[in-house]
Amino acid sequence: MWGKDLTHMANLLDKYRQEVAPKLKTELKLGNILAVPRLLKITLNVGVKEALTDKKVIDKVVEEIGLIAGQRPVVKKAKKAIAGFKLRQGDPIGVMATLRAKKMYDFFEKLVKIVLPRVRDFRGVAEKSFDQQGNFSLGFSEQIVFAEIDYDKIGKIRGLEVNITTSAKTPQEGKRLLELLGMPFKAS
Repeated sequence: MWGKDLTHMANLLDKYRQEVAPKLKTELKLGNILAVPRLLKITLNVGVKEALTDKKVIDKVVEEIGLIAGQRPVVKKAKKAIAGFKLRQGDPIGVMATLRAKKMYDFFEKLVKIVLPRVRDFRGVAEKSFDQQGNFSLGFSEQIVFAEIDYDKIGKIRGLEVNITTSAKTPQEGKRLLELLGMPFKAS
């Protein structure tokens, strides 16, 4: 799916089922395997303020996020008008893709093994990016860290937000889940 160079990767979903879930079950002292924290979805978001003046920008961002996510993203529209920003209700203001099931695990594996190591001066992701429910947010200042994006064909370097939603109840459970799945956290 992500290219010939990734065919050697083990399936992360199988790793979760065979190794991570049983280990988390014993570590968290859970009685039922279905109570073990798991990934629910991964959401990619890009805000596109230039879409108000240039309608072609949104098409370019949709194409880029589609390449990164491996599926067609959704154009998000303004819910209400804000005169100070010259924004009308219904104007396109962002692009979002929600990944679930196999695509979500494939994207997570690509993120951990290929994308994060490509980030300049990368020393691990910050633990403070967890919310109180154990969900994790990660921001990229450039979309070009993803191998699918051709630097020569982009119009502008844009930021990208990746939100990882888990079924964890606490930030500690969420962190342990992502650690076991291979997320490189900064050494404390």
